[in-house]
Amino acid sequence: MPTVNPQSSPASPGRAQNRLAETGPAPTRATPTPVSQTDNPSDTTKATTMRTLVIEDNPKMAAAIAQGLKEQGYAVDTFHTGFEGEEAAALSPYDVVVLDLMLPDRDGMDVCRALRRRGVKTPILILSAISATSDKVAGLNAGADDFLAKPFEFDELIARVRALLRRGQATEAAVLRVGDVELDLAKRNVKRAGQVIQLTSKEFALLEYFMRNADRVLTRTQIGEHVWDMNFDTSSNVIDVYVSMLRRKIDKEFDSPLIHTIIGTGYMFSAHRP
Repeated sequence: MPTVNPQSSPASPGRAQNRLAETGPAPTRATPTPVSQTDNPSDTTKATTMRTLVIEDNPKMAAAIAQGLKEQGYAVDTFHTGFEGEEAAALSPYDVVVLDLMLPDRDGMDVCRALRRRGVKTPILILSAISATSDKVAGLNAGADDFLAKPFEFDELIARVRALLRRGQATEAAVLRVGDVELDLAKRNVKRAGQVIQLTSKEFALLEYFMRNADRVLTRTQIGEHVWDMNFDTSSNVIDVYVSMLRRKIDKEFDSPLIHTIIGTGYMFSAHRP
């Protein structure tokens, strides 16, 4: 996998596997809306159940990281300034934050410290072109969970993100199991009672989120934010459409249903009737 380098030029813009070019100033604080990676119901690219926040002032670098994370199965929101990124991380339930140190409005270390002071426990991965040991120590002491120097291989970024997600997460195993359903995260395949179930990327993402939260009632808002992104339109019926499609594949040919509708609230994935 090629190195992600903020000093080099992209051969094909928007792909995280390509080299990135240095760009001009980031957008100002007057634009609070994140640059989100969204999907539509017919999209067959990989979706996710894990929400990632990228705080990076270089638009091309941020877009490439976001695109690469999305291709690996993560929902991504992007901000280009420290103040906007801090507010997003403090107010939304992200699973991991990728934070650049060199931001236009404030130092990434300050953002990290501020988030910890505000009680945000989300794992933070710092990105920096400065790779001295003293800087790594300072970042970790500021509350970061990991430090990755630029330029970096995208494979290493993904490996570090996955490692952060595994910490203290009993559900972050290679294979998720609920009842007689097995979901292999590495091979991205699903079986029920030993029978292979063919799913689209979005159906896989929805099932993964259900299985990570088995026996819990999930609202449509929660599902939309985790399987799509923070800009998901909660008035849309797309969630019900995808749940219906997933039901036909997971439940229809089997005696015991696993996907249960909780009237007026949302859905529950459970081997037991609620």
